[in-house]
Parts: sequence; C-alpha cells; structure tokens
Amino acid sequence: MNPVIDGPTQLSSARIRLALFALALGGFGIGSTEFVAMGLLPNIAHDLLPGVYAVSPDDANAQAGWVISAYALGVVVGAPTIAAFGARWPRKKLLLWLLVAFAVGTVASALAPTFQLVLIARFISALPHGAYFGIASLVAASLMGPGRRGQGVAFVLSGLTIANVIGVPLITWLGQTHGWRAAYLVVAGIFALTFVAVAFLVPWQAGNPKATMANELKAFGRIQVWLALLIGAIGFGGFFAVYTYVAPMVTTVTGLSASAVPLVLILIGVGMTVGNLLGGWVADRDLKRGMLLFFGVLLVGLATLYVTAATLAGLLISLFVIAAACSALSPTIQTRLMDVAHESQSIAAALNHSALNLANASGAALGGLTIAAGFGYLSPVVVGAVLCVAGIGLALLSFSIDRSRARRGVDTGVVHAQRPTPVTID
Repeated sequence: MNPVIDGPTQLSSARIRLALFALALGGFGIGSTEFVAMGLLPNIAHDLLPGVYAVSPDDANAQAGWVISAYALGVVVGAPTIAAFGARWPRKKLLLWLLVAFAVGTVASALAPTFQLVLIARFISALPHGAYFGIASLVAASLMGPGRRGQGVAFVLSGLTIANVIGVPLITWLGQTHGWRAAYLVVAGIFALTFVAVAFLVPWQAGNPKATMANELKAFGRIQVWLALLIGAIGFGGFFAVYTYVAPMVTTVTGLSASAVPLVLILIGVGMTVGNLLGGWVADRDLKRGMLLFFGVLLVGLATLYVTAATLAGLLISLFVIAAACSALSPTIQTRLMDVAHESQSIAAALNHSALNLANASGAALGGLTIAAGFGYLSPVVVGAVLCVAGIGLALLSFSIDRSRARRGVDTGVVHAQRPTPVTID
C-alpha cells in the first residue's frame, strides 16, 4: 500500500522536479501535435486537396486550415466532458489513459487517407487535450503548494511553449522533407515516451471522492466562470488568427523561402516560453493588472505586425511580441478560472483549454475567411486585433463585477488558495 504524503512539502525537491518534468513532457507532445500543422499547412493542402491547390493555393491553404479548427473543436468538446466524468478518478490513472488516447489518435491522423478522415482523426485525437492540461495543472499546483499555483501551472504549460522552440520547428522540417504524415508519427512517439515518464515519475494523487457530475457542472452557473472563458475564447483568438497562417505569411508577404518557416517558428516558440514563465510569475502576484498588461502588449504587437510584416525585422519582432504576450495570458486565465470555480476545480482547470482552443478554431476560421475573400495574408492580423480588443473589454467587465460585489459585501467567488490534495509516492 502506498504511503500517504500530506501535501507537497513531504516530497523531496528532486522528486517534485521530476514529476513536473514528466507532466511538462506531455505538454511538449500536445504542443507538437497542435501546432505542427501551422508550419505544414501548405504541405497538407497540396497532399490532401490537390485539385483545389492546382487552381488556387490560397483557397487550398484556407480550406486546410479546417484541420486546425477540427483539432481545436475536439478540445472544446473533450475538455469539460472528460474532466467532469473523471473528477473522481485517481489523477495519475486518468493522465495515463489520456496519453494512450493521444497516441492512438495521432497515429490515426498520420494514416488517414483522405482530407475528411484526417479532419475526423484530428477531432478525436484532440478530445484528451484539455483534460490532460487541466488535471496536470491541478497535480502541479498541489505539488507546488499555495502561493505558487501559477508557477505550477506555468511549468506544465512550459512543455507546450518549449515544443514551439524545439519540437514544432524540427518536426516541421521533418514533415517538409519526409511528408507531413511522418511528422505525426513522431508526435505519437512523444506521447508513448510521456506515458512511461508519467508512470514512473508522477506520484499517485487521488481524485476528489466527493466530486459528482452535478458539482462539477455548477461551474457553468457562475457568471465569472463564463466571463473568464470568454476572455480566453475571444481575446486569445487574435494569436491564432495570425499563427495559423504564419507559413504563407512568411513566404508571401515577407518574401522569405519555405526553409525560413521553421526558423520563424523557433522564434515564436522562444517568445511563448518567455511569456509563459513571466505569466506564471505575474499570476501569483497581480493577476488582474497582469492580464490587462499582456492584452495591451498583444494589441501593440498585432498593430506593429500589420504595418511592418513586409520587412524581416518587423516580422520577427512583432511575432515574438505577439507570442510572448499570448503565452503570458494563458497561466493568468487558467489561474483566474481556478479562482472563481469554487469546488468545480477539475472542470474549471480543463475549461481553460476549451476556451483557448475555441479561440484557435475561431481565429483560424475567421482568418481563413478573410484570406478566401481576397483580403490577403495580412487580413488575419486585423481579425486578431478586433478579437484582442473584445478580450480587453471582457476582462474589464469581469473585474468591475468583482469590485461591485466587494463594495456591496458580496462574496466575489474568488478562492485564492486551497489546501493541497494529498499525494502518495509509488
């Protein structure tokens, strides 16, 4: 029988770091499977939509963007559903089953012979995405303890951002040279490796034995939960409107060769990594001001990209700023959701990724519509700016409700610290 360890302080710092590393490795795999399509979009379009591509590469690229939207919609559906059903499961057990689903779904994506079947495979492979990040974030927050939850969440998300520095560029290069299907097979291998790491390195942590579907679904009855979700779903769309079409933007607007795309993706990944670490630190100190600051920086980055994308320096600087600002927003939104969700922690932690991937789907779709309408590859930047402004407005509304409730002596629904869930060492 495993000994119970009451709280993270009973674990050695080395054991905590290894557990966080294993959780972050899963984020690395998820970041690879989610974002590698951005750099390989022309390859996917050429292979799966040859007739459309022969007539109009722009139309084919815009249609191929639905591969990204299908994955994002899978996250939106899967995150709350799996999190609510699995809230009572031991968290390590749930994580392992989610990793199995990732590996199988990604292999199916690589082997599906038609565009329609690839869309279905990408939707199915995305179902575990939000639940994995949600449960992994809860485990990391528990290991780190009160006052460091944002840093724990950021550590898990760091796998996703590092994937954009190392994994996505390398796998994009592999996909360009050996076919996009080979890229997804490599990603499936990353999930298999993560399964082994989680099995050996993550301590056993019980689920919530008192959790019920009804209790988890109470989150949807709270206005602040909805506002936090909308902040992510709308405000974050600005990033994905740009990121989805970064490959054709690099080659068409800036005039670089296709070989430059992986290098640009590395720069975006570096920006995301820096922003994620900064966002986790800020979330533990001044979440509200930090969120507004990062939205403001995002808006400046989008405006700069629109004006300077034709130049190499303008493209690189703007994309770095946009990536850093958006990645910094992620842990602040994640922590905000955990703060306002009361006892519905599992579903709230997962819902953040539903929101962000709804942003992914809407950003990719809206950007594709403007490109297909003939407005060019800079038109998604305008879409992104509009979505960013809407996100700022929603954040201001949410914070004003907090202030109004505080003045009236009403519970704001914000819970800033919770007792860590007991963990056990295998």
